[in-house]
Amino acid sequence: MILTVTLNPSIDISYPLDELKLDTVNRVSDIKKTAGGKGLNVTRVLSDIGDDVTATGLIGGKLGDFLTEQLDKSQIKHRFFKIHGETRNCIAILHEGLQTEILEAGPMIDQDEADGFLNHFRYLCPTYDVVTISGSLPAGLEDNYYQKMISLANSQGKKVVLDCSGQALEAVLAGADKPFVIKPNTEELSQLVKREVTGDVADLKEILQDDLFAGIDWVVVSLGSKGAFAKHGDKFYRVRIPKIKVVNPVGSGDSTVAGIASAITHNLSDEDFLRRANTLGMLNAQEKMTGHVNMANYENLFNQIQVEEV
Repeated sequence: MILTVTLNPSIDISYPLDELKLDTVNRVSDIKKTAGGKGLNVTRVLSDIGDDVTATGLIGGKLGDFLTEQLDKSQIKHRFFKIHGETRNCIAILHEGLQTEILEAGPMIDQDEADGFLNHFRYLCPTYDVVTISGSLPAGLEDNYYQKMISLANSQGKKVVLDCSGQALEAVLAGADKPFVIKPNTEELSQLVKREVTGDVADLKEILQDDLFAGIDWVVVSLGSKGAFAKHGDKFYRVRIPKIKVVNPVGSGDSTVAGIASAITHNLSDEDFLRRANTLGMLNAQEKMTGHVNMANYENLFNQIQVEEV
């Protein structure tokens, strides 16, 4: 069983326009409003593939109610923690082949709410085998908040898949308790090691052997259309993926996280772990809707992925 965590979820609003006209009125007829946030993308993909998943995180106000109603319609289980503030909106304007985003910061979390969610999380953990933690921290939470969550999960023998960046990730890497998996891309890896990451195999092997990543079982580095590079224990893997027609790449990283969590749950081999993760990432990129996969194409893509120990 898998628990997904989204501490700063949103209502994702999509406005498709033939042309975005500035300083005047733009009328939109085809509006989509969905429960959003990186962790909820993970949740939907896990639901699509039939894994037992429950979503948690922080929600508040009428928009928080709308978010849970959307999950109910999709028959996705959830156990959120209510806060006083209002869940945010995130707007994507799709125009002329471009995507312009307007993202609200989200609610401010006070100390009582921060402590309350940790207690809520401690209560939930025993039921689940794997925990995914995705996305940014909302305002009011300290940079080491994910580190506190990982400590709680580890103390109960749970495996944590962490997908975040910036100061929150740096705080985790500096802490005593480590996640089971992290999934940086090359840009995020560059920020961590304070230098450019070329994507070359020798360069990546050298970087992932840095003490910064000590204690983390899996480091999976996304290389975009070039596949991935991974370290598991003392083994390194180069993952090559087939060329596909990309419809919407947004959420592909979250779908990869879903594949990682699923692979852990099903105790897959290293090679199939990486194939499953990358297959789900590609399947998401072939769909218009973010955080969805069509499993009819799964086996074909899975069999085309090459995983080589290097």
